Amino acid sequence: MIKGIIFDLDNTLIDFMRMKETAIEAAILSMIDAGLEMTRDEAHEKIFDVYNREGIEYQQVFDVFLKDDDGRVDPKILAAGIVGYRRARWSAMVLYPHVKFTLTELIRRGLCLAVISDAPALQAWLRLCQLQLHHMFDPVITFDNTGVFKPDPKPFRLALERMKLSSEDVLMIGDWPERDMVGASQVGIRTVFARYGNTFGTTHSGADFDIESIDELLAIVEQLSGGSEVGS
Repeated sequence: MIKGIIFDLDNTLIDFMRMKETAIEAAILSMIDAGLEMTRDEAHEKIFDVYNREGIEYQQVFDVFLKDDDGRVDPKILAAGIVGYRRARWSAMVLYPHVKFTLTELIRRGLCLAVISDAPALQAWLRLCQLQLHHMFDPVITFDNTGVFKPDPKPFRLALERMKLSSEDVLMIGDWPERDMVGASQVGIRTVFARYGNTFGTTHSGADFDIESIDELLAIVEQLSGGSEVGS
């Protein structure tokens, strides 16, 4: 009987990389307009070089990018980049198709829904609140809760503890096999690979189930629960 589902956040619920690319492109155009002497392609490559070094959630990415380029940070160009990024980010942050429906249906069936994210707590909650998902998940486990990233078992164990469920009663769905699938499997949680959010070209996920759309979760839950709704 499946009683709970743990979701990864970015590229599982939220089309994070599309949002990131859109926001960075807007930031680059704003910085060029403010006086940055660099082509769009060159700026894009250098900004993502910083992300590759520091992590995709790095908050001082434009400071480092500008300092790497010119040895200093021009506050006018930095401000233009930040404003351009923020404006584009919120408009480009969208859920994958059928997310709201699927979450609502899972809650209706009586399942406990949780999130495990490697993002800092504030960034994770900002995304959830922006998309009005913040009332659907309890608990939300972030890097700030454990100080470690997936696939370390600590966030998965903490999620189970707060959900008050055992591993055999829970599914984990995520887009990153080496983190989401491996981490969940280490503590005995069955796994679902969100192939629709795959940005790594993964062919073999190692998950118990692969899905092309998040609403396929409903059939998996029904199958593992013996064909009956949890709340019935």
